[in-house]
Amino acid sequence: MNHRFLSLLLLLFFGSGLRAQTVSPSAILSERERARVVDEILEDRFTNLLPQLMRREGIDMWVLISREYNEDPVLKTMLPSTWLSARRRTIIVFYDPGVVTSGVATSGEGKELEKLAIARYDVGNLLKGAWDIDVRPNQWDALVKIIQDRKPKKIGLNFSPNYGHADGLTMTEHGELMARLPAEYQKRIVPAERLAVGWLETRTAKEMAIYPLICRLSHQIIQEGFSEQVIQPGVTTTDDVVWWFRQRITELGLETWFHPTVDIQRADAQEFEHLRTFSKRSSGQVIMPGDLLHVDFGITYLRLNTDQQQHAYILRPGETEVPEALRKAFQQGNRLQDILTERFQAGRTGNQLLLESLEQAKKEGIVGTIYTHPIGVHGHAAGPTIGLWDQQKGVPGPGDYPLFANTAYSIELNAAVEVPEWKKTVRIMLEEDGFFDGKSFRYIDGRQTEIFTIPRKLSYVK
Repeated sequence: MNHRFLSLLLLLFFGSGLRAQTVSPSAILSERERARVVDEILEDRFTNLLPQLMRREGIDMWVLISREYNEDPVLKTMLPSTWLSARRRTIIVFYDPGVVTSGVATSGEGKELEKLAIARYDVGNLLKGAWDIDVRPNQWDALVKIIQDRKPKKIGLNFSPNYGHADGLTMTEHGELMARLPAEYQKRIVPAERLAVGWLETRTAKEMAIYPLICRLSHQIIQEGFSEQVIQPGVTTTDDVVWWFRQRITELGLETWFHPTVDIQRADAQEFEHLRTFSKRSSGQVIMPGDLLHVDFGITYLRLNTDQQQHAYILRPGETEVPEALRKAFQQGNRLQDILTERFQAGRTGNQLLLESLEQAKKEGIVGTIYTHPIGVHGHAAGPTIGLWDQQKGVPGPGDYPLFANTAYSIELNAAVEVPEWKKTVRIMLEEDGFFDGKSFRYIDGRQTEIFTIPRKLSYVK
């Protein structure tokens, strides 16, 4: 890790004040400093990660094609910080002369990956422009020349039935390419699905150096919102808190990838029904003493995303802690998390993890629903799907994809627990971001192990 990147990490950590109850906008890097972090991480990914992935998948040429404002999701993650979209038609070509095919290395083994842009410009400092319009006025002809000169054995294109992230080649662009590409090379085209997913899902050491700070920042914003600073029982509504979160994100100079939700469970006759609508309560429900609050919240910062769900209890007059029945219910939620993450093992599929975890939960008397997903450069990211809320017997396609090392997940699930005092079932709905290094799983910035109280004192366990 070089000196410049280390200095930015120090600025992130010591300049952030993230341990404080209230997050200051000064805690967030300036746009210029963010750009430096983004570009340094991207350079590292191109140099050290991408060759490994291309060799793992046996693809020696990867071609990505996008037009402005209709970007391939993968290509968009490869643009430098100063490129907010593709320009005109942007074509990126990666060629690895040392790729291993059928277990045999080509004669170019040891040579660096070529990173070319068939575009009117260099794409930042990392992708060299390789189109001389005076020599070949047609962009497609320039691409075909690049392919013919290098004679790749496998040409990866982004089309996929399982992942929208890896299905970014449009019909128009595919048709244009096929109209000009010689038949000899058309036969060498293969789906780049696993290569694209590998690029999107793999987290590097540089990314994991900053991800804990991003997750902590997201936690801190939840702590602000779920506090007496924001919530006045009997006055504040759930909708008020939702929009407080949205406004806070804007004030801090951050972004979110989804609209937050805040909902209530309480000792009344109304039941939580659908896992996505949660209940039939209005969005402007007034928060009252005795309510169990739940938030689903996430931010986007430095091209990485968070996705977190936590709970808080509004103390009744005279109460000093969460009722015992709710505390025991929360423990079942934590136990369901453990049941799932204890089974993380490289090579196992999302469906295997789902079914084995649900079976163990049933043995322990936990009524669980698991809908865990990868997270990283997208919120609902590419990688192994471990259940969907409405598909608890397995998810064909994404659920059959295996776990790889150095991947991140939002451990999202709920435990339905009978609370006798309330004469109803309560759902403990949890979500925390974690990292799998290939041998073990850990939460990136810890997880909630106790229901917060309002007013409350923080209780986090790493």
